[in-house]
Amino acid sequence: MGKKKSATPNERTNGAAPAAGASGRNGRDGEQEAAPQPRLHGEMLSTTLLAFLRGWNAYGYELTQRLAQAGLPQSDSGTVYRTLRQLERSGLVSSFWDTSESGPARRMYSLTAAGEAFLSGWIDILERYQQVLRQAAEGFRAFAGEPREDRNGDDSQARG
Repeated sequence: MGKKKSATPNERTNGAAPAAGASGRNGRDGEQEAAPQPRLHGEMLSTTLLAFLRGWNAYGYELTQRLAQAGLPQSDSGTVYRTLRQLERSGLVSSFWDTSESGPARRMYSLTAAGEAFLSGWIDILERYQQVLRQAAEGFRAFAGEPREDRNGDDSQARG
């Protein structure tokens, strides 16, 4: 058996491109390796698309634009379309061809009842994650000596 080659930083992060100007650790020959840039994919992308479809139908292009406008990590349009097709195969969204008079036919996506139920469960989970992340951020701020955020989202100094 041969030696298994270790994954490169990009392979370990699903091919995520490094952030421009980001600093990281030193690589071979003393070169600075950039930290990987976060990407929106997997369950987080699926849940976000379902949330965007709650209450309105949309084309894949509109959903891709809305992801960018929301300031979320980068996600390429191919990934968005593949995710929409997976959600449709899973019964969480449905689609139909919109053949309006202006322009070519486009696929319109909508949330199904199963998608609504799935999304509701994920919203509960994400609310719990949000609590955990707030506590972690508060602990980090206390360690770094920064002002602490109270439970209402206001910045205040930690009181002793």
